[in-house]
Amino acid sequence: MAASEQDPASNTIKDPADWTTGDEPATGAQQSYLHTLASEAHEEVPEDLTKAEASQRIDDLQEKTGRGR
Repeated sequence: MAASEQDPASNTIKDPADWTTGDEPATGAQQSYLHTLASEAHEEVPEDLTKAEASQRIDDLQEKTGRGR
């Protein structure tokens, strides 16, 4: 298995909706990266995202901008 592939049975990656801290405010690092990605994608980012929401938004913006490949 290539390093970029994940074992579907692995429990090391959790869906952000399942995070126990997912409803806490987004971290400074998440906010910073979100603003970088949003700027590249010409989109706005709400300031009051939770950790889980920020993670999902990062995934979406990485897809849109081609980052994270």
